[in-house]
Amino acid sequence: MTEDILPDVLEPGLRVVFCGTQAGAVSARRRAYYAGPGNKFWTVLHQTGLLPVKLAPEEFRSLPRYGIGLTDVAKRTSGPDSALRGGHFDVAGFTARIAASTPGIVAFNGKRAAQAALGIREGRLAYGLQPGKLAGAKIYILPSTSGAAAGFWSIEPWKQLAMAVTGTTAR
Repeated sequence: MTEDILPDVLEPGLRVVFCGTQAGAVSARRRAYYAGPGNKFWTVLHQTGLLPVKLAPEEFRSLPRYGIGLTDVAKRTSGPDSALRGGHFDVAGFTARIAASTPGIVAFNGKRAAQAALGIREGRLAYGLQPGKLAGAKIYILPSTSGAAAGFWSIEPWKQLAMAVTGTTAR
């Protein structure tokens, strides 16, 4: 595939950019981020106060008005993370896109995206704020909102991120 599955939602000065691994199968079909029926992304953004209203996946293009952006490390593939191979990741392109958009925070929605983008092996990542920066942005690693990752779910790191982004506690 030579085209991005989902377009980036990036512009200069965003407060936070959420980065996933790749579009899931349902998201690719619907052409909308985090559109799978078991994905908690849109609910969590609202529950933590990062969004004042709960948006539908198809409304993803409206996120910059709330200071939020979206991208993936693997832009030209879709499906389960288990199908990803090293060649699917475009780390240089991802880093360049983050550098160009200058967000305050890059938040990885799941450890797999962070491992690929940061070049860190499994088992060496903790959730929350990370040491160092990526293209000038603070780095957060969050539990994946995917329904496939429900066994590892905790909203607490998402609440910590929301506090860092908004300066207020989650509702």
